[in-house]
Amino acid sequence: MTLRLLNTYTRKLQKFAPLKKNTVRMYTCGPTVWDYAHIGNFRTYVFQDVLRRYLEFKGYKVTQVTNITDVDDRTIRQSKETGVALNEYTRKYEEAYLADLEALNIERAEHYPRATEHIDEMVALVEKLIRRGFAYEAEGSVYFDISKFKAYGRLSGVRMDELKAGARIDSDKYSKDEARDFALWKGWRQEDGDVFWETAIGKGRPGWHLECSAMSMKYLGTTFDIHSGGEDLIFPHHENEIAQSEAATGKRFVRFWLHSGMLLVGGRKMAKSSGNFFTLRDLLSKGHDPLAVRYLLMSAHYRAQLNFIEEALADAEKAVEALRGTYRRISNVERTSHHSNAQLREVLSREKGEFERAMDDDLNTSRALAAVHRAARVVNRAIDQGEVSTKDVAAIHQFFSDLDRVLGILGGQTKNEKLPEDAGRLIKERDEARANRDWATADSLRKQLLAMGIVVEDTPAGTVWKHKPP
Repeated sequence: MTLRLLNTYTRKLQKFAPLKKNTVRMYTCGPTVWDYAHIGNFRTYVFQDVLRRYLEFKGYKVTQVTNITDVDDRTIRQSKETGVALNEYTRKYEEAYLADLEALNIERAEHYPRATEHIDEMVALVEKLIRRGFAYEAEGSVYFDISKFKAYGRLSGVRMDELKAGARIDSDKYSKDEARDFALWKGWRQEDGDVFWETAIGKGRPGWHLECSAMSMKYLGTTFDIHSGGEDLIFPHHENEIAQSEAATGKRFVRFWLHSGMLLVGGRKMAKSSGNFFTLRDLLSKGHDPLAVRYLLMSAHYRAQLNFIEEALADAEKAVEALRGTYRRISNVERTSHHSNAQLREVLSREKGEFERAMDDDLNTSRALAAVHRAARVVNRAIDQGEVSTKDVAAIHQFFSDLDRVLGILGGQTKNEKLPEDAGRLIKERDEARANRDWATADSLRKQLLAMGIVVEDTPAGTVWKHKPP
């Protein structure tokens, strides 16, 4: 079976194959660490994790880069308003983001580059664009001349004849009807305070769009396989990434562009600016299972919009617990049958095939989950009727463990689990480090706990722990 993905750039469903045999190089847009990420953001991060996991399921080695945007308009504004240095301010939310990833059982990327640690690469990219005639200086800033890049608009559908030739914009985010030359490098202004770098292209800081181009090409090369993010990033962010990257290298930047649909609340996009959002820690403080949140976020096709309601989350919790219950029954089943259940084994084989066909069809997780639930019902019936042998138990276990490599939902804390004494001590030390804003020590202790098989999540109600999923 062949994986086919909807490429936003070509608007076609295409067979996927990486440039390098058996190795996929993938860039996934990460957070701007100015506040806690909301679950609309995590819908994209869960989709990206399912993509990564399924590529690994298919036998590929994945090299994933996820950026940490720790300098932009919002991070600077918030750090000034709170009176906290930029790096200290952003580290708090970076740590919260990484903790939320663990709670949602999202696999770690190979690289999490911070924008502030890649200024040299960004400056070099701007200098190259200036030399090649695609960028110009104005009032201390450097702008990309979109009229010089004839393919501008291919990703988003912005028409070249509607662009505002010669007009400039400094804002990181803007709409299609404001398409104009964008800032690569922002010259220092008083409102930036002490956030600036002295460089060969002047005193200032990078534009948001520049960061991802410089960091992705550093770790993945000038052309790589997959770039993904939410559909709200198609314009201007990803459009501008393509322009500046391909103008600098003369090569194709990305082969497959993948974009997830928005998470809605009451029919409107979930967004902090609208006030209609939930963070993961909001939901955990109410007692919700983080893996049920994960299940809900992957329950619809990643390109479809998904309307969030807490009733749906309650249904997701029931669905996850039902699958966990089936999985737990396997090890406790009384193997009354001495003969392998051929019909059961046939169902497992058929539903695994259905699972793979669904996932090969542009990661159709709703169909894939339906296959898992159908198999679970047959397994429960066979157990109830005493028609399960030792070999059947092994086959059932293999079925669920194989598919959960992609889904990542069978882990979770049960009421009977106890926290090891050493882990309890480390959690207490970590809480003290966080209270003292000693983020480095807190992160080190989190890693020690993870090595012990304990995942911690920081919530408004305190630290929550669980065993690392199998």
